Amino acid sequence: MTSFGPSAFQLVLLRRMADFQPDLADEARRRLGASLADQREANKHWQAMVRSPRSRGALARYRSVLGPPESAERRTIGDLECEALLWPLPLWPDLRFEVLAAPDGAVWNEWLVRAPGARGPVLESPDDLRPWSATVDEVARAFAPVRPMEGTAPTRWRLAFAVRGRPCVAEFTYGLLQRFSLDGQTGAGGATA
Repeated sequence: MTSFGPSAFQLVLLRRMADFQPDLADEARRRLGASLADQREANKHWQAMVRSPRSRGALARYRSVLGPPESAERRTIGDLECEALLWPLPLWPDLRFEVLAAPDGAVWNEWLVRAPGARGPVLESPDDLRPWSATVDEVARAFAPVRPMEGTAPTRWRLAFAVRGRPCVAEFTYGLLQRFSLDGQTGAGGATA
């Protein structure tokens, strides 16, 4: 890959998702026309940009890699003001990569969310929790109340909730559902049921 743009960035996202869903990530990588070597190179390039002492900051990095955002709006979360920037990614046409940035440009959060106007999944039971089918906020709304839990890496989130009185934990990478566990049993492509 000669330049680092949206396709290479998607390979970086897929590399982390492959920890949970290797088959889905491999299929998506092939749809991008990329080899495993391309993916390793994209991740190496991304890590070099993140760790560079000359780095311009996370928000500038996203703008340089993904181009101008599709939309940017002011958002209030609790008593905090931030800017929400959205970028489309071809692998997930119904989703957007969202970056929440502080007024000083510091990035608070970055993950996949449902695109404005796109229909999300109907989530009523654990059977509806299929890998890559839902985002953190969709699962949180469908199974409220939820308890956020620390993820196993900076790009991972977990939500604990109950389904018909049974404890469930959903795991996400970059905001996209990867798997869930119900009563300690993993189900749905690595989730426990």
